Amino acid sequence: MAAQLQAYHIPGATVSVVKDGELFFAKGYGYADFEKRIPVTADQTLFRPGSVSKLFTWTAVMQLVEQGQLDLNADVNAYLDFQIPATYPQPVTLAHLLTHTPGFENRNEGLFVRQAEDILPLRKYLGDYLPARIYPPGQVTAYSNYGTALAGYIVERVSGMAYEQYVEEYIFKPLEMNHSTFRRPLPPGLAENLAVGYSYANGAYQPQAEWVQPAPAGGLSSTATDMARFMIAHLQEGRYGDGVRILQESTAREMHRRQFTNDPRVNGWAYGFMEAELNGQRIIWHGGATYFFHSALVLLPEQNVGLFVSFNAIGGSVARQAFITAFLDHYYPVSRPPFPHPPADFEQRVGRYTGTYLETRHNQTGVEKLLALQSVVSVEAASNGALQITGIGFAWPESEISQWVEVEPFVFRKVEGDGSLIFLQDEQGNVTGLIDKNDPQVLYVKQAWYETASFHLPLLLGFGLWTNILCHIRIWWPSI
Repeated sequence: MAAQLQAYHIPGATVSVVKDGELFFAKGYGYADFEKRIPVTADQTLFRPGSVSKLFTWTAVMQLVEQGQLDLNADVNAYLDFQIPATYPQPVTLAHLLTHTPGFENRNEGLFVRQAEDILPLRKYLGDYLPARIYPPGQVTAYSNYGTALAGYIVERVSGMAYEQYVEEYIFKPLEMNHSTFRRPLPPGLAENLAVGYSYANGAYQPQAEWVQPAPAGGLSSTATDMARFMIAHLQEGRYGDGVRILQESTAREMHRRQFTNDPRVNGWAYGFMEAELNGQRIIWHGGATYFFHSALVLLPEQNVGLFVSFNAIGGSVARQAFITAFLDHYYPVSRPPFPHPPADFEQRVGRYTGTYLETRHNQTGVEKLLALQSVVSVEAASNGALQITGIGFAWPESEISQWVEVEPFVFRKVEGDGSLIFLQDEQGNVTGLIDKNDPQVLYVKQAWYETASFHLPLLLGFGLWTNILCHIRIWWPSI
């Protein structure tokens, strides 16, 4: 951990590990407040685990499902006081929200604010930032913060309690998570223990303020030891300690099994948990990324082991995955087979794979569409008979560049590290998309030449230039 904090310019981190229903290890590293030299302590310092918060929303939904108050297959409009537009004949259901398949476009506008006082009530946020539906529900995964916020609002509507209060009453209290809250600003007694988030530039740490607006999607503040209690409950199929349950055993099992995948050859979504297979272990997990906090909660159900880690700086985007890899290599090492040489005829076939691929999680109707044009995966031929791919990986905000070798038609293995890619094809054998085997959040759709940034951006620049010329002409010849 000391090496990670130094290498990735991170002031502090917190870790907890659980095994066989008990806390196995918990420790804080570095500083919660770098300027004041306040150290991180695992049982007192609150971190912001970002989208790991969603697991509490999905747990709350499943509690209400087992009580008969929610139906996973019902139109969500039945629970709302506003309408999700009927863009497609099929309605959006809670099952779609739980597997990130409602078909919403991505919309980052309004997701973060600088001050807690600027946070909108959940109902107003949902109304003001309603995204377009761009896929039929249940067709493809397109990770959706809005979908989780919508589910949290449904919890409010059905339970008659504010989301923050519901989670306190039915998850935090039973699990004795006394140092956790979704309230913003944080209540007295917790606020003074909240870690500061940092950026790093020119050899110095800069404290930063940020808040995720929709609490159900990313508003949790918690300690490593409190997160350990939540992990124990899920690993024990809803049970914590003697006589305490947050889910029935059958509900927990249903929540943890695969519910959707973009392709049978790759991992998919359980209800709220992502699947992965690393070092021969089936993992269900969830990452969390705000601008300045980066976290992960990882469960190994067959080993009855759970791992939580959170970092309080931008460098944590890389560190969290490096930490998970190191943990698995230490406790569950595998001897990887020798890497195969590229097929002799690959150069003749490489053209079918090369091009640009747009992830399904993108904006299609607003100004953020311009960002989507630039946030694509680029697949090129490498000189050594491999594919060079830019944009797939955990090195946010920088794009990771990696190389992949074909091991069978349409299947590639990563040259350095553990990873597989599956290229999708149509009935004629034309490549239509690609999927990272261990990342079910999105699939990447191959773009035609007229859909790429290299085609659209010059047009946009040209249009802007022509508009500017016309404006100047109108100044001199107003009648035009």
